[in-house]
Amino acid sequence: MYPAQYKYTDEHEWINLEGDLATIGITDYAQHELGEIVFVELPQKGTELAAHDVMGSVESVKAVSDIFAPVSGTVEEANGTLDETPELVNSDPHGAGWIARIRISNKSELDNLMDAAAYEKFLAQKAE
Repeated sequence: MYPAQYKYTDEHEWINLEGDLATIGITDYAQHELGEIVFVELPQKGTELAAHDVMGSVESVKAVSDIFAPVSGTVEEANGTLDETPELVNSDPHGAGWIARIRISNKSELDNLMDAAAYEKFLAQKAE
């Protein structure tokens, strides 16, 4: 269910690294917990982020939830499509519903994240 090449945080963000450019979004679990997404606050291009910094937020009919940067880096692009169609986060959270792309500054921070199997185990333990 969760793409094997992605890394995951315990705050339910995912990251997919290609070279030194990383695409970030929220997981299927997160979007399901939030319910219908009605607005996404996106980070600004050029913003410098440290791992765990708030980089934006997702607003649903139930709640507003912060999106945290899984790693440090500089925002290269935000998914402007979400301005008009925030529901993409619900329908395709691991694809078209991505939040931002950042140029990472410290690849070793990826070692602190979970692979798909560990994330699924984390979710199973959370459900107990």
